[in-house]
Amino acid sequence: MDVWLFTLPLIAGVSLIVTGLLRRYALSHSLIDVPNARSSHTQPTPRGGGVAIVVSFLLALPVAMMLGLLGFDAGIALLGSGALVAIIGFMDDHGHIAARWRLLGHFIAALWALYWLNGFPPVSLLGMELDLGWAGIVFAALYLVWMLNLYNFMDGIDGLASVEACSATLVMCIIYVAAGHVQLVWPALALGLAVAGFLYWNFPPARIFMGDAGSGFLGITLGALSLQAAWVDSRLFWAWLIILGVFIVDATLTLIRRLLRGQKVYEAHRTHAYQYASRRFGRHLPITLSVLVINAVWLMPIAWAVACLGLDGLVGVLLAYVPLVLLALRFDAGKPEVR
Repeated sequence: MDVWLFTLPLIAGVSLIVTGLLRRYALSHSLIDVPNARSSHTQPTPRGGGVAIVVSFLLALPVAMMLGLLGFDAGIALLGSGALVAIIGFMDDHGHIAARWRLLGHFIAALWALYWLNGFPPVSLLGMELDLGWAGIVFAALYLVWMLNLYNFMDGIDGLASVEACSATLVMCIIYVAAGHVQLVWPALALGLAVAGFLYWNFPPARIFMGDAGSGFLGITLGALSLQAAWVDSRLFWAWLIILGVFIVDATLTLIRRLLRGQKVYEAHRTHAYQYASRRFGRHLPITLSVLVINAVWLMPIAWAVACLGLDGLVGVLLAYVPLVLLALRFDAGKPEVR
């Protein structure tokens, strides 16, 4: 317990301090996001603060592994995949990497994580145990790559990606304890605290943006944590899908509608539901807080019912997602913007 009390606040503190230093560096070197026609913000703002999340979390992993708070294989999976995605994002933040090379790097990071996590585990589906074998590895690789990219897509207004990560990891820590899987708590809680330190600077109105290095890192790390949990209890994988539902639904529905119109999916745009909502309300804060409320009031009870009360995972996902799909359509997710 003494180790927990020391290491966890230290992670948040390091993230808080490093974010402040990164903000000063960005201001002095003119690393600024200037608003344009595709932006959701109106003020020039420093970028690249998500590196603080990466640094504070990855530095804590070897310490946790040495102290027995995190298994070696899981630690190496998180360390290697997260570092590679963060490096790719950092390079893209400071220059430009062609989409095909970014995607190749993303798949390499996903396969690294899957190698150390032993692939995709059998999952419980409608009362049956389903083992996908090699097809499961393909699915899991696509899942991880989509998770890191959708998190990048959803990092478009102040505090949204940070609040999602903090609330999702906190909810899953509560569920881990309730379901008797306390050994899974440390990495999720450590990630949440790393984001919390950054959130101090990113809460609306943001004083620094996360950048691709931070958003992609969060996406693949949350995905890897969900696979780690699935090997312990497949119901926890469904719980992760449920608690991340706002991001998954908005990003996926927007992508599908853009693909159906033949648009380039990597082209910058402002047609996610959360972006339309932020313009309709004229502020970022109501949307960011709304996601927090949805996670706490709607998604958390369903995730709890799946992980702890025996509700079938697929049924839980459908129950969670249908209102989210309707809400995203209500706010025109993927609809062409009329200027």
